Amino acid sequence: YRSRELSSKVERAPATMMNADMDAVEAENQVELEEKTRLINQVLELQHTLEDLSARVDAVKEENLKLKSENQVLGQYIENLMSASSVFQTTDTKSKRK
Repeated sequence: YRSRELSSKVERAPATMMNADMDAVEAENQVELEEKTRLINQVLELQHTLEDLSARVDAVKEENLKLKSENQVLGQYIENLMSASSVFQTTDTKSKRK
């Protein structure tokens, strides 16, 4: 009777160890899955941030070009005003002396 009981315990031991090993593997797989999910979410968030920054850079470039154009128009306008005004005319001292 005792040898059958001992034999039964020996047979159950590998099954119990196998279940423990499977549980450990499942837990490890779960941790890996959670880590992958976290990394994927982080990558997606970074992609969205990059898209937002890229759109902002494009908007700033467009605004910069607009301001440059306005500055050129204003610069030309100021030059025209200065050339039309006698206050800003260059004086040639040699021609005045003659």
